[in-house]
Amino acid sequence: MSVTVRFFASLREQVGAGQLDIETPAANARELWSQATALPLDPHVRVAINQAYADVDAPIADGDEVAFFPPVTGG
Repeated sequence: MSVTVRFFASLREQVGAGQLDIETPAANARELWSQATALPLDPHVRVAINQAYADVDAPIADGDEVAFFPPVTGG
């Protein structure tokens, strides 16, 4: 299936790309992260599927946009 993967803020810098359009057999966002990056998935990273926050183990489908956001700190 074909999905668009987006990385925001510091994740974009770590991955080296803001967006990837990839073919993947991934069943969920966690598997997609592993296929799209060589980085370990921080348990505090937020995920959105089609612009709605979702669990990292939520299923993904052909044509989805999956976005990863770094943990946010305030102060």
